[in-house]
Amino acid sequence: MSTRTFRITVRGVFDGLTTDQRAELLARAAEHDVLRAAFTPEGHLSYDIAARSAFTFRFQDSGEDEEDILEATERAEEAAKAWLAQRRYGYRNLRSQAEDLSQAALGKRQRRAAAQKHT
Repeated sequence: MSTRTFRITVRGVFDGLTTDQRAELLARAAEHDVLRAAFTPEGHLSYDIAARSAFTFRFQDSGEDEEDILEATERAEEAAKAWLAQRRYGYRNLRSQAEDLSQAALGKRQRRAAAQKHT
């Protein structure tokens, strides 16, 4: 049995931030820039608090079975909630989207490489 790789995106909106919390987010904005976004096991947060109050966490997880994606999504949501709670950042509209990379469509180069393997 092969290991499946999951990518989980947890999105939400900061809510009720104090002036100090907003200043803290602004001060750390460079390390949370969307251009640095990556799917990581510990989760990567990106936002642009100067433009809008939305944020995105990107997590990478794995499992053996297709159903493991549900547990991976729960872990990602809990990790995002814990990060926000630890800093006492209010949030709302938390939602998640998960993708099993073993089920993802292959790009043109990937299809060509796969075809060459089988010939």
